Amino acid sequence: MNGSKKHEGFEGEKLIVLPRNFLQQVSEHPLVNPLYITDIGFFPDAQFHYRERPSGSEQHILIYCEKGKGFVEFPEKTRPIEEGTFFVIPKNTPHIYGSDEKKPWTIYWVHFLGRNAEHYFANMKAAGYIAPVSLEKSYKIKFLFEDIFSFLKNGYTLDTMIYTSQVLANLLGVFFFINNDYMLGLKGDAVRIEETIMYMANNVELPLTLKELAAMANLSVTHYSYLFKKKTGFPPIDYFIRLKIQKACQLIDTTDLRINEIASKVGFKDPYYFSRAFHKIVQMSPTEYRAIKKG
Repeated sequence: MNGSKKHEGFEGEKLIVLPRNFLQQVSEHPLVNPLYITDIGFFPDAQFHYRERPSGSEQHILIYCEKGKGFVEFPEKTRPIEEGTFFVIPKNTPHIYGSDEKKPWTIYWVHFLGRNAEHYFANMKAAGYIAPVSLEKSYKIKFLFEDIFSFLKNGYTLDTMIYTSQVLANLLGVFFFINNDYMLGLKGDAVRIEETIMYMANNVELPLTLKELAAMANLSVTHYSYLFKKKTGFPPIDYFIRLKIQKACQLIDTTDLRINEIASKVGFKDPYYFSRAFHKIVQMSPTEYRAIKKG
């Protein structure tokens, strides 16, 4: 832990704290209430940066370490924070965090609340609320932070809050849902589930069985099915059939292939079984779906 501590003022910093009375006025709006920013900042080369909150924060906190190093301390353990890593501190969680003395961090950070806020990082507990970010995603992350800064600096209005709430949802989506390197912070079982999902999506023409999928994940059929449904909400084969029908819809929309040809391309040998599966998921026949004008 740093011997010197500094709470305020870094050259080139950006810092916005939204007035609490303003947040009370706008936070019940249906487009703001699910997820909204309370504070946001950028601290470059933040030497001696240090925060200690014995009772935690009233908001959830996300910190992205673009450069340098630091640490975060939870009641159970202290974790080092490396360049290209982000971490989340759920609200009301006691914590300490700070910058490395020799290689101080540069961080983007945001405090946020909302009815849906906790759902974004619900799966991070397995990773200790810390995970890496790929270089490819870091550019988009910085762009979205800067987009929020540029709108908030022009004043606080309901329209601004609605817009920045949507950008925040996009930002958290990059961190938690399209960040492939995030899987590295998860337990091995979760990684293997993700890998089988990607395999399914890339091989919809194959007649994969539950036993084969479980073997790919090196898990028993029972345990694989449990973990898969916990993650997706569907049993594995049900999910695979949905991927097949999703691909079939794309082929119906973008090609002139006959329905039985499309059925074959997504792994259905029996066109009648394909039609029944399609109707069950889409609530109409493939022919009826093709007749709908789209776009």
